[in-house]
Amino acid sequence: MSTGDDDNHGDPPLPPPQPEEEDAGYGDVTVGGELFSVPGYDWADVAALGPDVAGRAVRVRGAAHAVRAVGRRVAFLVLRQGSSTVQCVVGGGDGGYAGMARFAAGLSRESVVDVAGVVSLPREPVRATTQQEVEIQVKKLYCISRATPNLPISVDDAARSEEDVAKAKAAGEQLVHVGQDKRLDFRVIDLRTPANQAIFRVQCEIENIFRQVLLSEGFVGIHTPKLIGGSSEGGAAVFKLDYNGQPACLAQSPQLHKQMAICGGFERVFEVGPVFRAEDSNTHRHLCEFVGLDMEMAIKDHYFEVCDVVDRLFVAMFDHLNKNCAKELEAINRQYPFKPLKETNRSTTSQSLWQMVSASKLLRPGGLLIDVIALCKSLLYRRINRKWGLILAVLTQDTAH
Repeated sequence: MSTGDDDNHGDPPLPPPQPEEEDAGYGDVTVGGELFSVPGYDWADVAALGPDVAGRAVRVRGAAHAVRAVGRRVAFLVLRQGSSTVQCVVGGGDGGYAGMARFAAGLSRESVVDVAGVVSLPREPVRATTQQEVEIQVKKLYCISRATPNLPISVDDAARSEEDVAKAKAAGEQLVHVGQDKRLDFRVIDLRTPANQAIFRVQCEIENIFRQVLLSEGFVGIHTPKLIGGSSEGGAAVFKLDYNGQPACLAQSPQLHKQMAICGGFERVFEVGPVFRAEDSNTHRHLCEFVGLDMEMAIKDHYFEVCDVVDRLFVAMFDHLNKNCAKELEAINRQYPFKPLKETNRSTTSQSLWQMVSASKLLRPGGLLIDVIALCKSLLYRRINRKWGLILAVLTQDTAH
């Protein structure tokens, strides 16, 4: 089971006390109800809370990420909004908020709450939250939607990396490991982890910079049919279906329509759209459905023109992510470690294959290189990464061979 002082996966908490007064500044309410209006407090995003807004009266809505009671008159509530968290202090001071503190202590994790209070500067940074330099002194606390006390999975458990679980096991400790099936069964909770929040935001940024770069290179964005009458490219199986008595299939690729656009005089086109492939492939590189980033361009003199565009595109995309998504990349890296991108390298096919074959000793006198495409990609990537520390390399054809 999980460890930690703020873990409340045991017995469900007692029903929280409800205020006897009509509006004591706390309690369970419904959106739009009479007690819901909180004048004098402006809505704020947790991510925007910093020392510059200290002293401001704000209202924040989020999920109760963690709750910890200190005695009977004080409770600490960590409020999560997206991937940002802030500590909320309930009670203390003149002691007039004891009932509110008890109400806060009875909140179950992931309950949706509204907090109205004043932003203050803590004596020491709050290490357990993303907004470490501020906290909220709570004046009003309303629960909008109360979560089940014993959820099937917790956000903390789902956010734990494989490395953390392995280290704990080696040290004789036991930590909850949430498997993929469990994550998918309760995807709504799994999506709340910092890594998943970051992944979707990074995906959005990738699509955005992909469009920007290609538009600056003179490309035109197009939308091609996804329901077509036959296979759109070789080497990939199709999902077949009936279209009003006629055979049809889901598009494996926009390849044919991109080429039609080029022949139609567009010169350079791109598309961001779904791709469907009915492949029974048990690898980490094959998916039955994914979002494809496709481009097509006419070549004037040499296919290196395409390589140059692709080179600039990928460098711009990764530079943009490193510059604008540092927090998101850090969140992903904590759960799914990765190496940052370095400069690109360009080499010929024959050079790279010979280096790979020589290193792996795959080529025997009189023998054959079996499944060269899949095997070479894997081995070549590992060799490039080990030799140059590169994540991205442009592989070109050797015209002399």
